[in-house]
Amino acid sequence: MLSNKNYKDIRQKRTSSKFRSHILSRKKFEIEPDEIFLDSKNIPRFELDQLEGRIEKPINKKVFSFLFIFFVIIELMFISRVWSIEISKGEAFTILSENNRLRSVRLFSNRGVIYDRFGNKLSWNDVDSRRYSSEGLSNMLGYIGYPSKRDTEDIEMLYSKEMIGKAGIEKVYNNILSGDAGIKLIETDAHNNIKSESVQKLPVDGGNIYLSVDADFQSELYRYIESLSLEKDFTGGAGIFMDLSSGEVLSIANFPEYDSQVLSSGEPREKINSYLTDQRNPFVDRAVSGIYTPGSIMKLVLAIATLNEKIIDPNKEILSTGSISIPNPFFPDKISVFPDWKAHGLVDMRRALAVSSNVYFYEVGGGFEEIKGLGIDKIGEYSKMFGLGEKTGIDLDNEGVGLIPSPEEKKANSPEGDNIWRIGDTYNASIGQGDFQVTVAQMVKMVSAIATDGVLLTPHLIKKCEGRCGDIDMDKFTGIEKLKIPPEYFKIVKEGMRMAVTDGSAKGLNFSNIKIAAKTGTAEIGSKYVNSWVIGFA
Repeated sequence: MLSNKNYKDIRQKRTSSKFRSHILSRKKFEIEPDEIFLDSKNIPRFELDQLEGRIEKPINKKVFSFLFIFFVIIELMFISRVWSIEISKGEAFTILSENNRLRSVRLFSNRGVIYDRFGNKLSWNDVDSRRYSSEGLSNMLGYIGYPSKRDTEDIEMLYSKEMIGKAGIEKVYNNILSGDAGIKLIETDAHNNIKSESVQKLPVDGGNIYLSVDADFQSELYRYIESLSLEKDFTGGAGIFMDLSSGEVLSIANFPEYDSQVLSSGEPREKINSYLTDQRNPFVDRAVSGIYTPGSIMKLVLAIATLNEKIIDPNKEILSTGSISIPNPFFPDKISVFPDWKAHGLVDMRRALAVSSNVYFYEVGGGFEEIKGLGIDKIGEYSKMFGLGEKTGIDLDNEGVGLIPSPEEKKANSPEGDNIWRIGDTYNASIGQGDFQVTVAQMVKMVSAIATDGVLLTPHLIKKCEGRCGDIDMDKFTGIEKLKIPPEYFKIVKEGMRMAVTDGSAKGLNFSNIKIAAKTGTAEIGSKYVNSWVIGFA
C-alpha cells in the first residue's frame, strides 16, 4: 500500500522525468513555432497556399554581418578609385584636361630633292605634290604615300597627313629625305575659337641626295631593254652598269616599270589597277628583287675555281662531241645523256669560255674519266666566295638572296621525291642550271670581281648628301674585300671572255671603239621560257 504522500512523490518524479525527456527530444528534433498549430483547425480560413497565417521568423544575424562586409568592400573600392584619379594619376588627367584646350599641330617639312650624278632633278616638290622626271627611273626612285601599319607602329604618324617613302630610293633614304616635322600649339576656348598660337619646334627640311646614276644613260638603257623585250617577246628585262673603280651604279633599269608620278598622286585609278593586274609584274625590281637561273654565266666562277684548285691545266683540251654520257642511276643498262648546245670539238679553258662549251664544264665541275672534277661542295664554296647566295648590300629595298644548290638543299626541298644528290645534279650546277638562283645585282658584283682581279665591290646608288644627312655610313660602300686568288687565273678567264666577243658567243658586242670582255648565258625555264644573260666589262 502507498500513502498519499508517497504517491505524490512518485507522480512528481515521473512528471519531472517526462519533462526532461521532452526537452532532450526537442533539442534533437527542433520544432518550428508554426508547427505547434499543425493539428489545429484553420479557424480564420487563411489561404495556406499563399503562406497566410504563417508566423514570421526573425532575420538571422549572419545576414546583417554579410551586408555590413559587402558595403565596406564597396566603400573601399570607391576610395581606391578616388585615390587613383586624384593622387596616383592626377597629373596625367591634368595634362589631358589641358589638351582639351591646347591642340598640337604638326608642321610638315619640305621633302628633300633627289638628283642624278650631274645635278639633274629626278624627284622634287611642286606645290603640294611630288614630281618625278624621265622614263626608266621609277623602280629605282620608288614613290611616296601615306603610312600604313606595315610601314610604322607610330600611331601619331599613321593618322598624320605626312607622306613617306614606300619603295625604292624614296623608302631606303626616307629618314633623310623626310626631314623633321615641327610642332605648333594652338590654344582654343570652349567654342573652339583660336585664342593663341605658338610654334614650339620649327620644321627641318629633308636632306638632298645625289645619286651615282646618269639619268639620260639610264633612260636610254630602259628604252633598249623595252625594245628588245618587245622584239623577242620577253616578259621583261633589267640591266645594271657599275663603275669598277668605286662600285657606283651608273644605270639600273627595269622593264616593265610603274610610273612613280601615278602611284605618288594616287591617280588615275585605272592606271594603278592596270599595274596590279599586269602579269608581267611591274612592281618587281628585276635588277634587285628578281631571282633567276643564271645558266652559262656561272662558268666564269667554275673556271676560277678549277684553276685555283688545280683541277686541270688551262691549256689542256677536252673533246666536245655534242654531249656527255654516264650510266643511268635508275636503269643501269641505260645511259644518261647531258647535251652540249653544239659539238665544239677540242677546246681548252679559254676556248670553252668563248664558245660556252657545256661538256668542258661538266667534266671540270663534276668529273669524268681521268678528270676528278670540283664536286658540288667546291662549286658552292666558290659561289659564296663571289657573293652568290647572299645580299650584295645595294641600297635598294627588297633585295633578293637567291639559292646555291647543294645536297642539303635538295633533300630539304624534295622530302618525298628523289632527294638523293647525284652526279647529274653536279653537272647541271656546273653550267648554272638546276636549282641555281641569282639576282642581276649579284652577277654585277661577281663579274666586277673578275674584272678587278678579285676585288669585291658593293654596288650602290648614293653618291653624296647635302643638308640633313643623318648618319649615312658611306664606309660600308667604299670598303674593299680582296679574294686570295692569284691574278694570273683571273687573266686566263678574262682572255676567254674577250675571245667570246671577238670570236665566240658574244660577237654582238664587238665594237671598234671600245674593248669589251663578256660572257653570255641562256637558262631554260620549263618548256616555254628562257633566261637570257650577258655580263661583261670594258
